[in-house]
Amino acid sequence: MKMTMRWFGTGYDPVTLDKLRQVPGLDGIITTLYGVPPGEAWKKEQFNALKKEVEDAGFSIAGIESVGIHDSIKTAGKDRDRYIENYIATLAMLGEEGVDLVCYNFMAVFDWTRTNLAKPRGDGSTVMSYEQDVIDKIDPANMFARMDGKSGGYLLPGWEPERMARIKELFELYGAVDEEALFANLKYFLEAVMPVCEKYGIKMAMHPDDPAWPVFGLPRIMAGKEQLLRLVKMVDNPCNGVTVCTGSLGSNPANDIPDIIRALKGRVHFAHVRNVRHNSPGDFEESAHLSRDGSLDMYAIMKSLYDIGFEGPVRPDHGRTVWNEVCIPGYGLYDRAMGLCYISGLLEAVQNTEIHFQE
Repeated sequence: MKMTMRWFGTGYDPVTLDKLRQVPGLDGIITTLYGVPPGEAWKKEQFNALKKEVEDAGFSIAGIESVGIHDSIKTAGKDRDRYIENYIATLAMLGEEGVDLVCYNFMAVFDWTRTNLAKPRGDGSTVMSYEQDVIDKIDPANMFARMDGKSGGYLLPGWEPERMARIKELFELYGAVDEEALFANLKYFLEAVMPVCEKYGIKMAMHPDDPAWPVFGLPRIMAGKEQLLRLVKMVDNPCNGVTVCTGSLGSNPANDIPDIIRALKGRVHFAHVRNVRHNSPGDFEESAHLSRDGSLDMYAIMKSLYDIGFEGPVRPDHGRTVWNEVCIPGYGLYDRAMGLCYISGLLEAVQNTEIHFQE
C-alpha cells in the first residue's frame, strides 16, 4: 500500500508541502485543481503547474480527489452530455499526464454534512461531529429564507457559500430524483467515461455517502455494502471501483467495514482510513485514528485491506484539531501525521504477522 496525504494546494491549504515531507512514511500526495467549477474541463497548463509544484517538493501525485460532477449529470439534465464530454476531456488530460486514480462522489446537493466543525473533547482537542437531532429540527421548506441563522434560515458547518446561494434551486432540481433515478444517472455517466478510463488505465473510485444515510430526504445511494456492490456490478469494468472511506461508512454502526472490503475485492481502488466514535443512533463524532479512541477496529480494517491484496493509495482522513493548530477542519497537519504513522504501524504489524505465520 502507498501511504498518502491530501493536500489542498497553495493558497488553499495552510499545511505546506515542505511540512508534509517531514511525515515518516509519506509516499505521495492526493490533490485536485481547486477553483475549477464542476462541469468545466480542466486546463492542462493549470494541472501541470500543480504537478510541478508537487514534484518539486519531492512527491508525486498519487491520485486526484476530486473531479467534481455537475448537477446536470446527477439529475439527467438536458445538457448532461456536454458536461460528460468535459469530464471525459479532463480524464484524458489526466491520463496523458500519468494520473491513474480519480476519487469522486455522486451525492445530491451536499457532499457531506456535519452539525459542528469544532466540538470540544475532553483531551482539549476539537473534532467534527454530527447530531441527527439538530438536523431533524431544520425544516428544508424554510431553509431558504435567510442563510444567516436567523428568521428561519439555517447555515450548517461545511455548507459552501456558492452552493447555498442556489440552495432552493438545487432542492427543486433534485426533487424528482429518487434513489433509482440517481442510480440510473450514475450508470449512464460511468458507461460514458469507461472507454477513456480503459485507454489510460484510470481507476474511478466512488466515495461513499457521508453520513451513510439520507439527509433532508435527499437520495443517498452509496451508504452500505449492497449499494457499493450494485455500483461495481451495474458497470462491470475493472476501472469502476470504490474508495473505502472508513469514516463515512463507519458513521453507520450497521456497516461491517472489513466485510465490505472483502466483498469488494478487486474493486477497492483507494482507502481513507480513519476512526469515528458512536455516541447514540444518529450521533457520532470523529476521533483520533487509534482504535480505542473511537468505535472502529482499525487493525481489522488494515488487515482486510491486506488480505484482499490491496496495493493502492491509503491516506489518513479527518483528524482532530490539536495543539491550537490553525487549519482546515479535519485536515490539520499534526493529527493526520500521527494517524499516518499509526496506520503505517498497523500495516507493518499485519505484514510481519503474516510472514511469521508462513514461517
